[in-house]
Amino acid sequence: MAASAAVSGNALAQAASPPEGTQWGLGLAAGVFQQPYAGLDNKNRALPLLYVENRWLRIAGPMADLKLGTLQGSYGSLAFTGRLKYDGSGYDAKDSPQLAGMDDRKESFWAGGAVSWNTSIARTSLEWLGDASGHSKGQQLQLQVDRRFSFGALSITPRVQAQWLDKKYVDYYYGVQAHEATASRAQYTGKAAMTYGLGARVDYQIQPRHSVFLDVSATSLPTEIKNSPIVDRSSVTRASVGYMYRF
Repeated sequence: MAASAAVSGNALAQAASPPEGTQWGLGLAAGVFQQPYAGLDNKNRALPLLYVENRWLRIAGPMADLKLGTLQGSYGSLAFTGRLKYDGSGYDAKDSPQLAGMDDRKESFWAGGAVSWNTSIARTSLEWLGDASGHSKGQQLQLQVDRRFSFGALSITPRVQAQWLDKKYVDYYYGVQAHEATASRAQYTGKAAMTYGLGARVDYQIQPRHSVFLDVSATSLPTEIKNSPIVDRSSVTRASVGYMYRF
């Protein structure tokens, strides 16, 4: 799904303390992701990680935020950001016999904004993104609630998510166009859909500048996606591990 990058940028950002000046970090992550498409093996990826944060900017993994402002009050704090995010959804038709004759579906950059409500109980974030690459011309809206629990050098951040994908998104990534249909693969037009997910991130600080993490998640696929003739799963899971050095 739209969160299928090797590491959650939100989680990387949350793991950092409030910045004084500009903070930098470099690392490496490796991930394994189930794909919903028929005949495709799990997607394995390894990639370098860059973390940069100061008063105006935060780059964390596959996501870059422009900090637009923060409101403080008795209710907690509200943080507003402009956001650019990389999404690894898509496929190469040649990688699966069941997708033969389909056009490739391309990975995209997504742009939009987010607002996060931070309280002593949890952090609630709402994110809206549009396809900046223009491949699907779709939109997505995600609501996430997470909370970080610290136990000395160890921290655990469970999260729950609900994500709305518009018709154009679903049709591009899971639809079957007329010219792609065959005797065994009916034409399919996607409809707007809602997915639900659970996940958790575990961070361990080996030394003041060195940390490792594990991130796991599972996402259910709604009927609007499962009914596609190129989909053969009812849910997808992913797991990633990594190392980060902070300067």
